[in-house]
Amino acid sequence: MKKIVIAIAPVIFILVTIFAFSSQPYKDQDITPWLASLNQSALLNKLLSWISFSYAGKEISVSALGVAHFIEFFIRKASHLTVFFLLAFFTIRALAHFLVNKKRMAMISFVIVICYAALDEFHQSFTSGRTPLWEDVVVDSIGGIFGIIWYLKWNNKF
Repeated sequence: MKKIVIAIAPVIFILVTIFAFSSQPYKDQDITPWLASLNQSALLNKLLSWISFSYAGKEISVSALGVAHFIEFFIRKASHLTVFFLLAFFTIRALAHFLVNKKRMAMISFVIVICYAALDEFHQSFTSGRTPLWEDVVVDSIGGIFGIIWYLKWNNKF
């Protein structure tokens, strides 16, 4: 029983953490003031100026956002990937206490990740200054896939 509690605790912690961060308005999470000095960097401007793409219908580039917001975009997406990587990793790890079939463990973990990612974006629609994006569900799902693969490789179950 103790092993099961220890296995489930990280999953619950991650779910609660995601919910807590999604409950915060964007202005409470904005790190661009810390990154503002980067806007003055001619070197970063030159190094990053060639990167331009569309995400959720918005241009993501240094010219459109400035260096600070451009870098913040990547930090936020890396956070999505990392948190959902951890959610998937610890979810499949917890399921291993109940299931033997690795495909079933992987599928259930992935469904949990996708469902929670979608619920998280829906939750953000009720939070001031936050925008729910299906693209973020995709980023979260990719993080989840990597978490599942890492677990399976780590435990020689691939």
